[in-house]
Amino acid sequence: MALKSVLIFLSLLIISSSLFAAPKAVYDFTVKDIKGKDVTLSKYKGKTLLIVNVASKCGYTYQYKNLEKVYKKYKEKGFEIVGFPANNFLSQEPGSDAEIEQFCRVKKGATFDMMSKISVKGEDQHPLYTYLTSSSPDPGDVKWNFEKFLISPAGKIVARFRSGTEPDSKEVTDEIEKNLK
Repeated sequence: MALKSVLIFLSLLIISSSLFAAPKAVYDFTVKDIKGKDVTLSKYKGKTLLIVNVASKCGYTYQYKNLEKVYKKYKEKGFEIVGFPANNFLSQEPGSDAEIEQFCRVKKGATFDMMSKISVKGEDQHPLYTYLTSSSPDPGDVKWNFEKFLISPAGKIVARFRSGTEPDSKEVTDEIEKNLK
């Protein structure tokens, strides 16, 4: 009887530890796209990925143009950009997902993937951003809109660029090129 109890305990311990295991890669997350459909980030497996928190009323919205430029330059080589609208900084992303999509697609010409609005910091921080900000080579909270995380084809965070770093800067493009397949 004691052996049976020990075996049951060990089985439950193994199952519970696997259920609550910390994600090991960006691919372990599921998010909602701008239309509200579930997207497993494993769809980007094997690609170099730039994750960016965006906001429609931010002074950095001009970066959409350069994000799109970089996306078009490298997409045929296995590069993707995923935008995550967030309203964490001075309410600069107050719109609905439909309004955000209209802004980024029509007004800014963004063709890269856009996800549903999330929180990138604070008590309601999305688990993806908890992972990004704690596992980054430069850990810590997202400080503003248009921060960028570069993910390797293996799903590991290889670089982080703050808001003021232009998406088409040599610093960013050198890192992208280093990580392309």
